[in-house]
Amino acid sequence: MSIRLIVGLGNPGPEYEQTRHNAGFWLVDNLANTLPGCRLQRESRFNAMVAKTSIGGRDVWLLEPLTYMNRSGQSVGGLAKFFKVAPDEILVVHDELDLPPGAAKLKKGGSSGGHNGLKDITAALGTQDYWRLRLGIGHPRTLNLQQGVADFVLHRPRREEQALIEEAIDKALRVIPTVVEGKMDQATMVLHSA
Repeated sequence: MSIRLIVGLGNPGPEYEQTRHNAGFWLVDNLANTLPGCRLQRESRFNAMVAKTSIGGRDVWLLEPLTYMNRSGQSVGGLAKFFKVAPDEILVVHDELDLPPGAAKLKKGGSSGGHNGLKDITAALGTQDYWRLRLGIGHPRTLNLQQGVADFVLHRPRREEQALIEEAIDKALRVIPTVVEGKMDQATMVLHSA
């Protein structure tokens, strides 16, 4: 088992670029920038930004849906079906309200936890049995903010939160080659202990 598709979740367009909900895009953008010759390009048949690259000698697709968060499954399901990528070969990178800024956790399966992007991907794949890389953005309640969740995820993180989220992305990027190899226990240990 190895990862053949890494999906970053977010919303397209400059008005969403810096918002918490785009943490998945941030990681995939950073990953693409570290890989020689890797450039995400618009692929209309999947309604996504897509790149085919190599990580640790293995072919991997990178994908950022351009469908808006709640329709992410269209892009993910479309590419997975076309290239015959099984659900357990997919890693979805997304913002996570239940983790504090600076935390990054790896898990397989489970509920969507109210995340509309995950809900739509689960519906498109017909299973919850895919990998997730959860990037903590905190919750408005735990951060003592008087803000609804929908409003919170569609706003920029405060400066100190942004720095922590970027640290978590850097930490996660270091384990991506291990994840791609399918060494999930090893990657989890590194990620969760850092």
